[in-house]
Amino acid sequence: MELAHSLLLNEEALAQITEAKRPVFIFEWLRFLDKVLVAANKVDVKEKQKKLVEQLTGLISSAPGPPTRKLLAKNLATLYSIGDTFTVFQTLDKCNDIIKSKDDTPTYLPTKLAAVACVGSFYEKMGRMLGSSFPDTITNMLKALKTAESQGRSEILLSLQKVLNGLGGAAASCHRDIYKNARSLLTDRSMAVRCAVAKCLLELQNEAVFMWTTELENVATLCFKALEGSNYGVRVAVSKLLGTVMATALMPKQAAVMRQNVKRATLDEVLELMATGFLRGGSGFLKSGGEMLKGGGSVSREVRVGVTQAYVVFVTTLGGQWLERNFATFLSHVLDLVSHPRATQTHVEAVYSRRCVSFMLRSTLGGLLGEKAQVASGKDICQAISKQMRAVVNDTSGENKAGAADVSASQHVMVCALKELGSLVQSLSATSSPLIQEPSIGLLETVSSVLLHPSMAARLAAAWCLRCVAVALPYQLTPLLERCAERINNLKSSPEAVSGYSFAVAALLGGVHQCPLGVPHSKGKLVVSIAEDLLRTAAQNSRLSLQRTQAGWLLLGALMSLGPSLVRYHLPKMLLLWRNVFPRSQKEMEAEKARGDSFTWQVTLEGRAGALCAMRSFVAHCPELLTEDVIRRLMTPIECAMTMMSHVPSVIKVHGTHLKASAAMVRLRLYDILALLPPKTYEGSFNALLRELVAEFTLTDNSANTTTSLLRSLCHYDDSVLMGSWLQETDHKSIEDQLQPNSASGSGALEHDPSSIYLRVPMGEAMPGPLPLGVSVIDASVALFGVVFPHVSFKHRLQMLDHFAECIKQAKGVRQQAVQLNIFTAVLSALKGLAENKSTLGPEEVRKSALALVMGALDNPNPILRCAAGEALGRMAQVVGEATFIARMAQYSFDKLRSARDVVSRTGHSLALGCLHRYVGGIGSGQHLKTSVSILLALAQDGTSHEVQTWALHSLALIVDSSGPMYRGYVEPTLSLVLTLLLTVPPSHTEVHQCLGRCLGALITTVGPELQGNATISTIRSSCLVGCAIMQGHSDSLVQAAAISCLQQLHMFAPRHVNLSSLVPCLCVHLCSSHLLLRRAAVACLRQLAQREAAEVCEYAMSLARNKDNLNITETGLEGVLFGMLDRETDRKLCHDIHDTLGHMLSSLAVDKLSHWLKLCKDVLAATTEDDSEKQDEIDDDIMFTALGEDNNAKPSVAPRWVTRVFAADCLCRIILLCENADKTHFDLARARDLLVLHLSDLIRMAFMAATDNSNQLRMAGLQALEDIIKKFASVPEPEFPGHVILEQYQANVGAALRPAFSPDTPSDITAKACQVCSTWIGSGVVSDLNDLRRVHNLLVSSLDKVQAGKGSSSQLYSESATTMEKLAVLKAWAEVSLNVQRSLMKTCSRALRTSDCSEGSPSNRTTTLSTHLIMLVQPELPSLSRLWLAVLRDYALLTLPAEFSSQLPPDGGAFYTPETIDTARLHYRGSWAPVLHAVALWLSSTSFGEGEEEAPAVPPQASGAPVYPQGNPGPTQSLEDLIKDRMHLMLGVSIEFLCFPRPEEPIEHVMSCLQALCTLLDSPCARTHISEDQLLGVELLNVLHRLLLTRDPPAVQLQVTAVVQETIRAAQDHLTQQRETQGEKDGLSLRGEGGETGELLPGKSLVFAAMELMVFILVRHLPQLNTRVNESPSHLPLRPQPRLPEESTRLVAHTVSILAELPSLCSPAGNTPTKTPDHTDSEYKTFIKTPDNSIPLPVSAALQGIKTIITCPLSRAEKTPTQWTGLIRSSLASVLEYSQPGNKRTVLEYSPPGNTHTVLEYSPPVVPECHRALSTPYIHALAPLMVEKLKGVERSRPGTVTELQAIQEGIGVLENLVGMAEEQNRVQLLALLVPTLVSYLLDDKAFSSAPPASKGLHEFALQNLMRIGPLYPAAFKTVIGAAPELKTRLESAVRANQASSKAKAAALLAQPTVQAAPTIKLKTSFF
Repeated sequence: MELAHSLLLNEEALAQITEAKRPVFIFEWLRFLDKVLVAANKVDVKEKQKKLVEQLTGLISSAPGPPTRKLLAKNLATLYSIGDTFTVFQTLDKCNDIIKSKDDTPTYLPTKLAAVACVGSFYEKMGRMLGSSFPDTITNMLKALKTAESQGRSEILLSLQKVLNGLGGAAASCHRDIYKNARSLLTDRSMAVRCAVAKCLLELQNEAVFMWTTELENVATLCFKALEGSNYGVRVAVSKLLGTVMATALMPKQAAVMRQNVKRATLDEVLELMATGFLRGGSGFLKSGGEMLKGGGSVSREVRVGVTQAYVVFVTTLGGQWLERNFATFLSHVLDLVSHPRATQTHVEAVYSRRCVSFMLRSTLGGLLGEKAQVASGKDICQAISKQMRAVVNDTSGENKAGAADVSASQHVMVCALKELGSLVQSLSATSSPLIQEPSIGLLETVSSVLLHPSMAARLAAAWCLRCVAVALPYQLTPLLERCAERINNLKSSPEAVSGYSFAVAALLGGVHQCPLGVPHSKGKLVVSIAEDLLRTAAQNSRLSLQRTQAGWLLLGALMSLGPSLVRYHLPKMLLLWRNVFPRSQKEMEAEKARGDSFTWQVTLEGRAGALCAMRSFVAHCPELLTEDVIRRLMTPIECAMTMMSHVPSVIKVHGTHLKASAAMVRLRLYDILALLPPKTYEGSFNALLRELVAEFTLTDNSANTTTSLLRSLCHYDDSVLMGSWLQETDHKSIEDQLQPNSASGSGALEHDPSSIYLRVPMGEAMPGPLPLGVSVIDASVALFGVVFPHVSFKHRLQMLDHFAECIKQAKGVRQQAVQLNIFTAVLSALKGLAENKSTLGPEEVRKSALALVMGALDNPNPILRCAAGEALGRMAQVVGEATFIARMAQYSFDKLRSARDVVSRTGHSLALGCLHRYVGGIGSGQHLKTSVSILLALAQDGTSHEVQTWALHSLALIVDSSGPMYRGYVEPTLSLVLTLLLTVPPSHTEVHQCLGRCLGALITTVGPELQGNATISTIRSSCLVGCAIMQGHSDSLVQAAAISCLQQLHMFAPRHVNLSSLVPCLCVHLCSSHLLLRRAAVACLRQLAQREAAEVCEYAMSLARNKDNLNITETGLEGVLFGMLDRETDRKLCHDIHDTLGHMLSSLAVDKLSHWLKLCKDVLAATTEDDSEKQDEIDDDIMFTALGEDNNAKPSVAPRWVTRVFAADCLCRIILLCENADKTHFDLARARDLLVLHLSDLIRMAFMAATDNSNQLRMAGLQALEDIIKKFASVPEPEFPGHVILEQYQANVGAALRPAFSPDTPSDITAKACQVCSTWIGSGVVSDLNDLRRVHNLLVSSLDKVQAGKGSSSQLYSESATTMEKLAVLKAWAEVSLNVQRSLMKTCSRALRTSDCSEGSPSNRTTTLSTHLIMLVQPELPSLSRLWLAVLRDYALLTLPAEFSSQLPPDGGAFYTPETIDTARLHYRGSWAPVLHAVALWLSSTSFGEGEEEAPAVPPQASGAPVYPQGNPGPTQSLEDLIKDRMHLMLGVSIEFLCFPRPEEPIEHVMSCLQALCTLLDSPCARTHISEDQLLGVELLNVLHRLLLTRDPPAVQLQVTAVVQETIRAAQDHLTQQRETQGEKDGLSLRGEGGETGELLPGKSLVFAAMELMVFILVRHLPQLNTRVNESPSHLPLRPQPRLPEESTRLVAHTVSILAELPSLCSPAGNTPTKTPDHTDSEYKTFIKTPDNSIPLPVSAALQGIKTIITCPLSRAEKTPTQWTGLIRSSLASVLEYSQPGNKRTVLEYSPPGNTHTVLEYSPPVVPECHRALSTPYIHALAPLMVEKLKGVERSRPGTVTELQAIQEGIGVLENLVGMAEEQNRVQLLALLVPTLVSYLLDDKAFSSAPPASKGLHEFALQNLMRIGPLYPAAFKTVIGAAPELKTRLESAVRANQASSKAKAAALLAQPTVQAAPTIKLKTSFF
């Protein structure tokens, strides 16, 4: 392939390669040339131009394939436009000669087509440069057009389109010729030709004025005819032509108008023309009404769907502003369409027309208008509805003959208008509130009035519209429910009212699941009472019986959708109602049959259908309540219903066929509920049931040929290319559904099944659309058959399969197709059920029968049946799973394919092979792989039938997919076939190209990561890339989408080889495609690219904006386009991918391009909903002509919608987080670059805009952003004003953003969020001024008043759990504020300790004022708050009880939750208990557990009279002692329960809060007493903490745990001391403490043991070397010297060690020795040894401190202390001395810095005097020499710091101790060491005056010691001094100097006056 990359074609290389590879080589060269010509140097091109032209023109006659000719033409045109144009006319003539040629053979055709393509490209590129040659060319082409075959016709038309494009207005003389010749081809046989004509005429109408003036009607008629029998591609192309021509006729382009005096069409004329197509189709204009009177043929559906699309094109072309101005006219026109009798001849046709009109409205109104304009259009729709309703009321009241017809017409108008109004309100969400609130519009009244419409369809549509209103504005839900319930009660006597208002209530209940805040629980009770009343009174009035029965059951069914928490209360009543609807026994049933007339039977059947429907709703929505007992009780009525089924036919015979519908409804409901229950429950009824089911779908009792709609969904998604079901994935899905072949396809409507009004809406649908009853029953029977079949005996399976074969044989013609389709769907459903149940099909005879059935259908002429048969064959192979069976099936298909010549069996059996492989997988079908591949490769080359090629290639793709690596050997031949076909198959056969794309994608996956390789794999890789390039150039969107997904896979496996510089611009262009699948593919690919290479992707996209005036990419780049798409797109998957793509781009780029991304978010958030309509209104009519001008129409710009704004606000939060993670300097104003802190005002503004928006979702996002901003920027200082923070200037904004959230009508979730922001803001410390604080604080106070008002005070809009959420949020916020008070107090205290002086305005002073202000604000509320908090904790404690204790819960709920909402309440409590617990702990410890609280005022009573806090207020009976105990149990219970098993999703803050609360609690004496009195409580607490540490790792948690342990141990110590004191010291010492006499510590009972276990666990976690077991285990690698411990670990280890040291004091002497100390001292010295880093003073000092504690412990002096103790202490001390690695004997004192030395020596003195002689001697021997050596060295390096001085002083102290301990005879020797050392520290006079303070200190210290030692040991001292005269002189001079200075000081004192002045220098350290 590399040889193809040269400017001239490498003919040598071409000659050397094989014939088959030449087309690929040539194509690759042309691709290279296409890229290189544009970039090449003009001179080079001109040099080689002659040769190049020769080579290129030579290729024209080499019969190039479609992609090659396209590139060839493009390159030739480019070459001429860059180089010289001398020879262009020769080349043009040459091409024209080829076109004129009379050679009609198929081999010459590609040459002709290549010439045609070249002509088109020349004119497109050079246009008028080719001057006068065009008339001849055009004439020549039109002549050829007459004789050409279909491929030639489309190619010529596409070339003409290019010629017209290039020449513009210059070709006017030929316009009419082209029009005349082209128009007749609009009805061509070939769909590709129709598309090409439409494109050609679309180009022509740009300049040919006659097309949209004199010829307008003819063009319209032509288009209508072209739509007859069209496919999707033709509909899109023709509707684009029709819509554009109509728009141009209405608003001509300025240029054309200038040239000719044009009469413009009026809007009415244009709309009238369009309506003709919609209502009459292609039959032209009926001059007489004759055909219409006969009720003549209805419009073909293709025409109606095409015209519908044309309407959308028409409005879109005119643009959003035009629609805004003319919306009322447009609306009344489209609503007239649906009221016209021609549009509604049958019910199904009427539904289809409604769908079309709804599509027109949704596509235009939903996409083109901004939110403000949409609200205005909502007004118009309301007016249209009320106008219609007035007409209906007048009709029905007056005795109008035409009334019935009018009502029928008006119902369809109503349905369309209400559906659009509902969709509009729902898409606007809270932004639609003006529509609801403005009295002049009266939306709710208007919609409610339709609930009384005589037609059921209109009533249902109105109910649906109310549901949409309630979902958009949840605060309307409860009032609407109440109003409808009231109307049902008031208007009980009107059948319409009962029906309409019950629909409304059911719809509203169905919408509750979309409103997170729900409805009050009482509304459920209300609905039940209404429903019961309706059912009870149904029999009283026969005129109302039917409606009341239906309404009652509908309401109960809707009630079930509220879920188990509510239904639980009504279940017993429901079970009773269900049981009573059906006869109790066979006898009752017989009696029932004998009596009653047709009306009572109708009511009975409807009632039973309703009851079954309510049961189904119960089973579907409340699976948790389905216990075995409930199922058993449900089965009684269900079994009755099954028995009744068999009696119904005889009833119908007696009472008439009008009962058939009601009977069918009962069957539908029965099948539905049985499909949801476990089949085991109705095993006994299988036989009767299966008879019914089989009769249902084999149409035994049904004369209509109804087919099921489930077949497509049961076939595999991948087969969509064969069945055309990819139309489900287009923007036109909702109208294209009408054209699918199965019965009533796409005719879903609410009136077919009213119960769907409360069900969940299926994904991707705007509104539920159940199919007509006839189809639904068959669907339900097929689905249930699939559920039951796996549980049926083999005998019955065989009977059924044989019966199916018989049914198919008996039926003929169309009926046979219908029966066969239904049977196949049922068989597929059964096989799927078997596979899911992992069951087998059965013995040989069952398989045979099934196989015969399936194989018969593989030769069926209906492609859908062949698909189903192939799928069934694969499923059978999967279920049977035996190699022989699979082999037999495969062999049968092989034989058939070898012999068969007809298209049908070749396609069917090739699919059979693909499906076999798909379901058995590569391993199971491996032995058939070779044969299958060879046969399918051969079939794929069958150029005579494109259908065979499609099916064979599709099957091949399935095999490649399923075989995986086993296919590797066949990759090359398959790939070369794919390339050959891509280069030769005509582009009009799009299905073949789509399947080739599937094959290519599967091959890329098979080769996989190998594609990265170099040598051998490069051919495969380049072939894949060439394949992708060919498909990218294809005109069909689906093929382009396949190309993109192939490139996406290639990029995944071999990213270096995919050229992003060409791929990204191509993807950006596709983002504006009109085809959904192509947009999806482009976004999915961008999403993958943005994960790895976001920066490059954005860069390449921007280059597109710079290069040419690309419409869709502006300076905001690709990200701007994606944000814009979010406003237009409705497809969920697409929007999800756009979110992901933007997310990836944000993560990679936001930090570096901060300004850009923030501006992007700001533009989206700041987009006002004001469109430019106000400005435009003053425009003069003459200027209106520009409405179609290029400038305005480029992009219909709509302000970003609320959903996009919410996403932008989320992006804002992510940007803040990314900046924080990337670089903390983003929050430092002093180091400003493009940092986040510079954009703070923008951030605040964006958060403010979002938090004060109409949309609730946006308000939530805005508050979240505000909270993030406060948290991140709270401590950022303002550099210009020291002592202030940067956020202070935004106080007003924050207050203003929070205030609206506390207004009474704000939803609870927003208020809850705002409370959180308030507490963050108050606690952030930004505001220190009391008045400023008060502003936000008052918001919290007002909320607190709301909380204290109690449960039932305000009128409730939302469910009780919403109230719970709000109240808990308020209390949590207060808890956080009070915790912040505590924190700022602690800060103040610690600062006060650190610095006694504090200048005004400094930060610490700010903190002081802040904390005092906060205390002032919080203190008054504390008495009531503490009670509320305790109530919260009590509730939480009850709610965390396991299920088995649920009986202990209070029956009427807790302080803040009701028993009905217990499940949701749990979640709210879970989010807020932790801060509350901490706050309560603080309050309890500060008030000694609430002493003196009794005097507090009582809590205000609840509105309902019951006390709010049943457990809150301590009654008079409870003593303070009991109160303390209760509260202690509550606090500890909640904490221990949580810490036992914190859920993984619990935030770490909760764990910390809980631990801090325990610490605070144990600070108070009451709590200490409580926990130490019950030792097991302490042990349990420690065990739980141990368990916590095993699961939660952060050091902060571990540190907090050690703090809790320390408090617990201190509590125990205090308790023990107290006991010892009461018992008397002497005797207490031996008996008290753990271990008693024996010294045994019992695990589980011993506090010491539990504490040791926990502490040692922490030590080993941080110092794994301590664990001896690890060192001994064989797998253990010798540990490398540990790196230094991190800061947190050192603190932890130090803390742990110091706690361990305190433990011995809790033990009795016996308990101390065996268990405690070895472990303890061992750990301490190991800490010491194994931390050889000299810069970790903390653990080391802690370890030594610990040893000191143990040694000085009184127990060590007790007589009972056994000798073992001595040994332990010895070994510990020895270890301390060995503080160095073996073999490196530098000892501790040399090795340590002075700080350490000081620590070591500080702990030596106690060792020396206080221990047993035996224990201390070795230690002294070891230590003294080192010490002397160290102290001697001081003379050379005198101390520089106070610490060093202290270390030396300690050392001297130790030597003095040694001197004191020595025997008399050895004392001289020791003094001989000490005295010279001390003398050496003395300075002479000169040195003393200039010495630093520490050095002077040492001099004075030495002198004092010498003067003290002299008198102590006079004899020895004299001996030492006498031995060294220099010592004596030095000492004497120092003493003299000292005396002199003392005298001088005394004199100075006497001379001073009596007033004492303050000393000028403060001594930092006191040395005494």
